[in-house]
Amino acid sequence: QISLLIGFICINSSAWTDYSAYSYFQIVTMCDLVMILFFYIIHIFRIYRMLTCVSWPLAEFLHYLIGTILLLIASIVAASRSYNITGLVAGATFGFLATILCVLSIWSSYKVSCVTQSTSK
Repeated sequence: QISLLIGFICINSSAWTDYSAYSYFQIVTMCDLVMILFFYIIHIFRIYRMLTCVSWPLAEFLHYLIGTILLLIASIVAASRSYNITGLVAGATFGFLATILCVLSIWSSYKVSCVTQSTSK
């Protein structure tokens, strides 16, 4: 979350060279931040125990998968349109870092849910 927030701040505080590329980056980072916060709140307050009609591991997996793909696209577009402006390059770099961290999160949550399901039987 911190790398997404830093990337958003870097892009937001820099002079933009292409409005559509950086507004897309901002939208993707803010949506990812909000959805990550949403899943944290669900886990902290254990809301997933009350809403059993939703497969929460699947929902979290799909959120991270879709968010990671969109973040990778946004980071590639932001990096290609940065034209060596340091704030834009830094924002794209933190976007790539957040993409790597999201991939690690997907892998760890999949590993934990598979191990938990296989040991519970």
